[in-house]
Amino acid sequence: MKEKLKVLLVSLFLISTPILILAQTPPHPNGGNAPTPGNNGPVGGGAPIDSGSELLLTAMAYGAYKFYHIHTKVSITD
Repeated sequence: MKEKLKVLLVSLFLISTPILILAQTPPHPNGGNAPTPGNNGPVGGGAPIDSGSELLLTAMAYGAYKFYHIHTKVSITD
């Protein structure tokens, strides 16, 4: 009975989460003004993403390094 209750609670949580967490609509690129030629700002406000991608690439390089060293170890019994 406890297992069924756990499964039910987890299922309800996973089903209700997308309903409860709704994102806001993104702001208009021109601060709400009508778009005219020459004054369209970048969508997202020009937020920089370079530091996040650097962190991701560093983590991927470290993971590849660890993966390579784990799979190329020479066993002592050989």
